[in-house]
Amino acid sequence: MLPERFEPTEPPINVLVILGHPRADSFCGALAEAFCHGARAAGVQPRRLDLSELDFDPHLHTPSPNDQPLEDDLCRSRELFLWADHLVFVYPTWWGTAPALLKGFLDRLMAPGFAFKTCEGGTGYEGLLQGRSAQLITTMDTPPLVHRLLYRQPGKNALARATLGFCGIQPVRSLVFGSVKNSSADRREAWLARAERQGQRLQQGRITRIERLRHKTGAWLRSLRLQFYPMSWIAYAIGALAATPGSPVLGTSVFWAGYLCLFLLEVATVLVNEVVDLPTDHRNRYYNAFTGGSRVLVDGSLSQREVKAGIGVVLVGLLASTIWLLSLSSAHPIAIIAVLGTLAVLAIGYTAPPLKLSYRGWGEVDVAVTHSIGVLLCGYVFLGGVWSDLTPWLLCVPMLLGILPSITLAGIPDIQADALATKRTLAVRLGFKNALRIALFFVLLSAAAALAWQVWGLAGGAYNGIAWLVVPHAAVLTWLLYRHIRSDRTPGRIDGLMVASLGYVLWFGLVPLLRLAFADWVRRCTAWLIALLAGAMRQSRRPCGAVFEFGPDGSTGWF
Repeated sequence: MLPERFEPTEPPINVLVILGHPRADSFCGALAEAFCHGARAAGVQPRRLDLSELDFDPHLHTPSPNDQPLEDDLCRSRELFLWADHLVFVYPTWWGTAPALLKGFLDRLMAPGFAFKTCEGGTGYEGLLQGRSAQLITTMDTPPLVHRLLYRQPGKNALARATLGFCGIQPVRSLVFGSVKNSSADRREAWLARAERQGQRLQQGRITRIERLRHKTGAWLRSLRLQFYPMSWIAYAIGALAATPGSPVLGTSVFWAGYLCLFLLEVATVLVNEVVDLPTDHRNRYYNAFTGGSRVLVDGSLSQREVKAGIGVVLVGLLASTIWLLSLSSAHPIAIIAVLGTLAVLAIGYTAPPLKLSYRGWGEVDVAVTHSIGVLLCGYVFLGGVWSDLTPWLLCVPMLLGILPSITLAGIPDIQADALATKRTLAVRLGFKNALRIALFFVLLSAAAALAWQVWGLAGGAYNGIAWLVVPHAAVLTWLLYRHIRSDRTPGRIDGLMVASLGYVLWFGLVPLLRLAFADWVRRCTAWLIALLAGAMRQSRRPCGAVFEFGPDGSTGWF
């Protein structure tokens, strides 16, 4: 059975060296042997596969590779691929890519069901060769720097990313030797020595410390789910600007200290969600960039212990940043602690016990409240506003209503997994079609609110002009939702709807943000233009004789 996790394999490791040159007695063959010699010195016993010695048809004659029977040599090659922990490809770069022999070998070998499979989640494909790493060693006559800068390494990218990476093999490192035709004997000997040293490095493991660090860093970044943070920043900035009209608040240390608190709180929230939602994430077949979590626990990129430790570190950072904010802000400390504390309880309580609001049927309301009035009120209070003022509450109502459609739709791809994990989202409680109808209702209600706020000039005119953007977008979203309601579709991926609904939310943040951020600048420019026009009009009303007048000494002057 193939390994499901990306973890370094401790020595001894299984290494397969694949020579993709049509001639075994080539310089590539010497490089392959040098690598094997270095690997043996490191205590590894590699196996070598010379493609020129295999008997197979490199051409596909059937619609699917699986319809063409594998020759005996290809069957043994597959067994070697499954045996190997580390794959080493040695080949020449011809016409910018690998030789036809190596390409034909991969065409026949890397078939669906062996190297990858289709799935409903992610990109629609899942690699089946996870847990393996690879090394590319290639020669070329083009100078490597020219090949990299001018041609952008098409062969390496195709093999490392579109083939091996697609099938789950990572990391894939590369070693390039060239230009071969202009090289001296000493130069080629140095290259052979370098290939040997590359094999000797297997003594330290097949994955280097830097690669392991890069992998962990990428996993932590994925766990943060940074694609959802901009809207929180926008709502927070709206609150801060509303509390201090006309002042450059976005550049102050108080503003950024407050946002650091909210950023760390959101990090803690998503990490808690990863731990608590693991049962439903495991069952989720329709995960994508918007739903189903970050998958770092599901695919083993991070362990539960690491994520829980990360939660602890983030909460300590949140406490420290709160103390920093209290030392900077002129607002009353109790007001800051009350607003931030309430937001923290609602945000973390979305999945964390004892509240577990998303499991009790309050998840959509909780997300809408925390991402509208929650962060907006923080910005307002942190920058000196009073929470009981009417302004922040009027600012948040259209935003709250605009968030509800997207968060309702986000539960549809997860509906089956959430039901099995007893997570009571609106989609689980009401069903697929009714969730679509609820989302449609909130789209119409939020569009009506945007129109009303614009017509009546509520919230100090912060939403003026929004109807010109929201109403057409709402019409498109309504049409999309109506089509889904009328169709015979079953719950699954709704990527198009999710993109449309998330784009819809942005109008409720960007319009008031820009209105508040540039209101003072617009007023000053308008006043300057009015004064300029008034002066020009006064000048134009002067009689022509007033332009030239006689002075006391009888001379003419320009006035």
